[in-house]
Amino acid sequence: PSSPEPQEVPSANMASPGGPAAQAAAAALANALGVVARWSVGLGIAGSVAQASLFDVDGGERAVMFNRLSGVSQKVVGEGTHIMIPWFQTPHKFDIRTRPRLINTVTGTKDLQNVNLTLRVLCRPEVDKLPNIYQTLGKDYDERVLPSIGNEVLKSVIARFNADELLTKRAEVSLQVSQELLKRSEGFNLVLEDVAITHLTFGQEFAKAIEAKQVAEQDALRSNYIVAKAEQEKLAAVIRAEGEAEAANLISNATRRAGTALVELRKIEAARDIAETMARSGNVAYLPSGGNVLLNLAGGGGAR
Repeated sequence: PSSPEPQEVPSANMASPGGPAAQAAAAALANALGVVARWSVGLGIAGSVAQASLFDVDGGERAVMFNRLSGVSQKVVGEGTHIMIPWFQTPHKFDIRTRPRLINTVTGTKDLQNVNLTLRVLCRPEVDKLPNIYQTLGKDYDERVLPSIGNEVLKSVIARFNADELLTKRAEVSLQVSQELLKRSEGFNLVLEDVAITHLTFGQEFAKAIEAKQVAEQDALRSNYIVAKAEQEKLAAVIRAEGEAEAANLISNATRRAGTALVELRKIEAARDIAETMARSGNVAYLPSGGNVLLNLAGGGGAR
């Protein structure tokens, strides 16, 4: 009998997971992951550099560029997205919109009265002068300039007026403060849109003096009224006396011309009025002038 043919047995190296094919696939995968990692690092660095090289200027803002080699650029950067060199260049943004600023001060008037004032100023920087403002004053230019020149101008202008004139001539005071402040702000490259005095109060002594003055004026007006009333009453008495004297004169003349007839007429009229009054009264009894009078006392009645 013939012996069986030997069968081919698969190699143990090819069937095992750690064979040459698996190792080649793992090496290819590792190489691909390395390439991806290198590209990711490169893209990340490029993205970081691109982000650091761009800056935005929002609406209502301007930017001044500072260069580490050449200093502050005299060109003002407008709104939008712009390119810069990282680390070498640094943008400094300024708000160029009009902003309100309140200045409070206590100063004296021409007649040595203390006054508390609040001044409202609407200001903005000159756009073309922003590099100069950044070099000389910095980004907080309004904090450095407006309080000092505002207090100085207020003290100078208020000292020209009396305390009562600050109320009666308020428009003129505001105009002078605005003109003086505009002149002073031009040297600092600031534009003042509006200047107005929004609050004004006096010291307690002056307030008490005003109150006392008003009370005195009211008393004077009351006294004038009393005097005028007395004058009118005096004039009325004089006119009344003159009228009575004229009436008496007329009666005397009439009596002189007509004799005693006018007097008798007045007596008759007076007697008639008296009789009418007594006739209307129920408690009046009329008796004859003779002495023979009989009264019906028992009957409860009486002659009337």
